Amino acid sequence: MSDLGGSGIVLASNSASRKAMLEAAGIAFEAEGAAVDERALEAEMEGAEPAEIAQALAAAKAAALSAARPDALVLGSDSLVEVDGRRFDKPANRDNAAEHLRFFSGKAMTLHSAAALARGGQIVWVGSDFARLRVRDLSEDFIAAYLDAEWPAVSYCVGVFRIEGPGVQLFESIAGDQFTVLGMPLLQVLDALRGEGALAS
Repeated sequence: MSDLGGSGIVLASNSASRKAMLEAAGIAFEAEGAAVDERALEAEMEGAEPAEIAQALAAAKAAALSAARPDALVLGSDSLVEVDGRRFDKPANRDNAAEHLRFFSGKAMTLHSAAALARGGQIVWVGSDFARLRVRDLSEDFIAAYLDAEWPAVSYCVGVFRIEGPGVQLFESIAGDQFTVLGMPLLQVLDALRGEGALAS
């Protein structure tokens, strides 16, 4: 257990980067994936802004797991990528990942990361942030070599990258909070956890 607090917090995700963020921040928590049909929820919200969809997905994950863990404070999180007005989810397979990278090449990417807290099956807080990343021109040789090195690890990543790994080579510039790029608006989350009494203030 961390001296900084965190008892009773459950992360509704098996994301390695999100777990690493909380661990590095000194937060004690459990991690358990939430059963949410993300594509169905996105279909219901067709036409909504990406930030709204990311928030809804984060809240759905938190609420779903909170119903089964009513005594815990459950943290849900989700990220979406938008390029040229088109929303991208995790790649379905390696060929799809390559298609995404070709589309991203030379373009500006907006990454929306959201988080939500639930207690007793009820959402008590939702937050989000975004970052803008400029993808450099990617050659076919680079895309093939990159996926040779990073697949299947990036199959779980929107944007087909892990910024803490070789994925940083996709970009020529990044504007935004580093935690948002990693997949969760951590400073907002920490403030919300303090507000819920889960962390020392």
